[in-house]
Amino acid sequence: MRRPWRIAAALLFVITTLAGALFGDRLLALSDNARAGLRQYTELVEAVHAHSGAEVSYKDVVYSSINGMLRKLDPHTSFLPPEAYARMRDRQQSSFFGLGILVGMRDDKLTVISPLEGTPASRMGIRAGDIITTIEGESTADMPLDDAVMKLKGPKDTEVTITLARRGVSTPLELTIKRAEIPLTTVRYVMMIAPGTGYFRVTEFSRSTGKEVADAIASLRGQGMKRLLLDLRNNGGGLLDQAIAVADQFVPEGSTIVETKGRIRDSFHKYKAEGEHRALDLPLVVLVNSGSASASEILAGAIQDHDVGVIAGTPTWGKGLVQTVYGLPYDGALALTTASYYTPSGRLIQRDYSSVYDYYAHGDGVGEDGEESSTGPLELPRGDEPVFFTDLGRKVYGGGGITPDVLVHATEQPELLQFLEARNAFFEFGVEYTNDHKVTDPSWTPSQEVLREFERWVHAQGMAEDEADLDKGFQDAETRKDVLARLRAEIFNATLGNDVRYRVLAEGDHQIQQALGLFGKASDLLAMRKSTKGDTHVAAGTNR
Repeated sequence: MRRPWRIAAALLFVITTLAGALFGDRLLALSDNARAGLRQYTELVEAVHAHSGAEVSYKDVVYSSINGMLRKLDPHTSFLPPEAYARMRDRQQSSFFGLGILVGMRDDKLTVISPLEGTPASRMGIRAGDIITTIEGESTADMPLDDAVMKLKGPKDTEVTITLARRGVSTPLELTIKRAEIPLTTVRYVMMIAPGTGYFRVTEFSRSTGKEVADAIASLRGQGMKRLLLDLRNNGGGLLDQAIAVADQFVPEGSTIVETKGRIRDSFHKYKAEGEHRALDLPLVVLVNSGSASASEILAGAIQDHDVGVIAGTPTWGKGLVQTVYGLPYDGALALTTASYYTPSGRLIQRDYSSVYDYYAHGDGVGEDGEESSTGPLELPRGDEPVFFTDLGRKVYGGGGITPDVLVHATEQPELLQFLEARNAFFEFGVEYTNDHKVTDPSWTPSQEVLREFERWVHAQGMAEDEADLDKGFQDAETRKDVLARLRAEIFNATLGNDVRYRVLAEGDHQIQQALGLFGKASDLLAMRKSTKGDTHVAAGTNR
């Protein structure tokens, strides 16, 4: 047998092994048609490799064909090559071993965004704005961000040597740092955002999210929390068991959190709250947007259907397909859709995906101004979407995703702000400013002189071809106010850390500020639940 055919035969083994991972002994009973199809596939792989006008590897052909096959099923079934599968497992862990820095690409340079407090990086004096030029002697100039992050990670107590370029320091700084355990926190910015009002943001659902939420609530209770703003914006989901663990802390014990339904018997499950944590029992507002998907929609849907909180923001993504991950030989995996998610009232979370373009390019699907009832349950006018009812009889809508009780759209940034952010101007200036000015007081605000210094700096960087347009943008009073707030945030990031930066940004976040005005409605909802407790004449899940 010639070598190409041996390779093709090996690829056939990969395909049949993949099938075997799913169907087990049934593979032995493949029909003659199925066997003929697999033989035809190996012949096609060889023909493409041998005669294609562009050089193509067997691996690329097989991976592309697998992805093409899976694309016919649904948008979320996918083949995970070893690298992607490893990254997925890393994201789901509660910790890793590394240096403790947030890094990103700034002007194509691997840049420290912020060192994490108490980590090896902060103890070694690494600062925001430092550029990592080499890792173990290898230049980072053309290194992809994911590759750089993997090189910075490693086994516990092992060392990694990096070289830093720092503004104002002419000589490169070479540091050898011992890796330590770094927690992967998914609950961030835990703070009292207003008197009596707690706040935190859940960025995804990993192995520790349930405990992190419990710890955050306990911490905020200790600070006198009387109400809670839970931020799920841009939370793309994660582990189902952790979404259930979080929902258990908000919905009544014994109530349904989510149901899964599929084609086979094993795909039918009903998950209920087990009451492992003390019930929140406080007015709750939950922020969502079109970036909230999957596990975050499960949580928001359970909170809404059981009337324990007001959902605000814009409609969620509508990703309600359950993926079961099957490990494959050679460290790859198949994430196969096996069921769909339904909220406690019976709503299907998954949005229609008959048009893949519309599925990925959809907008919020509603007008700019959401209406709400002034006397009764919160409602939004909808079209032909199926209507369902919450525990208290409020209308909620199917058709995919979670429709907020109150629509709150994000405001668009002024053009000048977008222009400067796209060029990392605020971040870069914040780093340079703090080289000469030590800002350690959280109440500090930049003066008009700081703003003028920033304007001169922007001109000196040659960021705009038409400086007159730049000056015109700075003359607008509201824009100047926004620029000052962003300068304050990035200067704090360079000196006091990312949490202080976020607090400043929250002050100018329209959705957060509007959500803070909804606790009256959340209090009314909580009072209605308590007044009807034990009344069984309203049944969640009734489709009228």
